[in-house]
Amino acid sequence: MDETLAADIDALCRLTGQFTLRSGQQATEYFDKYLFEADPALLARVAQQMVDLLPEDTDLLGGLELGGVPIATMVSSLTGRPALFVRKKAKEYGTCKLAEGQDVAGRRVTLIEDVVTTGGAVRDATRALREAGAIVEVVVCAIDRSPAGENPLADVGLEVRPVLTKAQLDAARA
Repeated sequence: MDETLAADIDALCRLTGQFTLRSGQQATEYFDKYLFEADPALLARVAQQMVDLLPEDTDLLGGLELGGVPIATMVSSLTGRPALFVRKKAKEYGTCKLAEGQDVAGRRVTLIEDVVTTGGAVRDATRALREAGAIVEVVVCAIDRSPAGENPLADVGLEVRPVLTKAQLDAARA
């Protein structure tokens, strides 16, 4: 385990100031996950921690648009497992694919996501990939921001395996 990872991510990504959240609410604190994803050293550390969380029988690493794509690419390079890039919705031109990469039918896809809070995007991707014939049972995420002890994806039978939790990030700040 990388003992300083939570502190390093928190120090880089937790911003203070005036922010408008997606909900429209105002906040004086914001967590900018893209800052660690754009930092090659931090991204490599997160990806290395994810390697140990992958199910052994993973065929494909499904990086969710947008934040999961760079992480899945890095984990793919560390493991030699092919990456798959999963869009929020199928493109409406060319191949009209939802998932770019190898065919998913009959394959075990481990989803890769940056942050899971309510799991909306992961839930949608899971359903769509399953409809395409994929076996999807696990999502490995960099940060699980859902309430402690809760699995926001239990309703779709998905196990969440985080590198870090919100509690670990909060503790690193203290």
